[in-house]
Amino acid sequence: MNNICCIGHITLDKIITPKQTSYMPGGTAYYFSYGINHLNNSRNYRLVTALAPSEYVHAEEMQKNGIDVKIIPSRRTVYFENTYGNDQNNRTQRVLAKADPFTLKDIKEENARFFHLGSLLADDFSPEVIKHLSQKSILSVDAQGFLREVKGDKVFPVDWKDKKELLQYIHILKVNEHEAEVLTGSKDFREAAIQLNRWGVKEVLLTLGSLGSLIYAEHKFYRIPAYPPAEIVDATGCGDTYVMGYLYMRDKGASYDEAGCFAAALSTLKIEKSGPFSGTEEQALKTIRQSNLHAEII
Repeated sequence: MNNICCIGHITLDKIITPKQTSYMPGGTAYYFSYGINHLNNSRNYRLVTALAPSEYVHAEEMQKNGIDVKIIPSRRTVYFENTYGNDQNNRTQRVLAKADPFTLKDIKEENARFFHLGSLLADDFSPEVIKHLSQKSILSVDAQGFLREVKGDKVFPVDWKDKKELLQYIHILKVNEHEAEVLTGSKDFREAAIQLNRWGVKEVLLTLGSLGSLIYAEHKFYRIPAYPPAEIVDATGCGDTYVMGYLYMRDKGASYDEAGCFAAALSTLKIEKSGPFSGTEEQALKTIRQSNLHAEII
């Protein structure tokens, strides 16, 4: 059995920033998998992804790098266009193609201590998939995809219509400040996290960009700092890097705040370069040690 299994689509990404335009694979599956592959205890990790045959090369490249990848055939590969301004906390997005959703048949034989669903669009995962995985393991979900509706090629924020039914099956939920407000109707971060917990989520990870993050678990709030980067190059994949680092440390037995600080340090190192996190566990721990910023219970 694997320690951690990520399920999600690898995407084709066009990334437009003030400094450059680049084309590369992307998606939670991509950033999560390459990132965890740089950490010390990453060998008990597996990715389940769905791609069109024309893009199998991206998954095969992962396999060459030592990542365990299961490929599910899809008619298309997800194609995103992400445009960032000078403020890397904000982006505009277009979807130029969608992949087939994951089905119960695709994942029912998978086993892991932690499952992470890297949702990109609202129909990536059926309720049956969420319920099945929740019964087997600790289920972590990134809310972003459940709150994205595609009309034409534009992406629009929507509420998650099945949230009250399905959040009770989710142990760990990662949201940013905008997603938390859409889900709960509250602009107050703490109120939003408490509401998500009332609906059944055990650990709420609320990322706030350059303001850090909040973790709500066992009726306590942990304020996690954002470690200042030497340079902001590309924020794409920072949220995926954060939740990857958090699950990696939780699997090792770390506390909520220890896991949160490690996740924040990975995100800082990632934002300093384009592409997935490519640093080391030791660099992340050094970032934490050398900072005068600490997690707080609030």
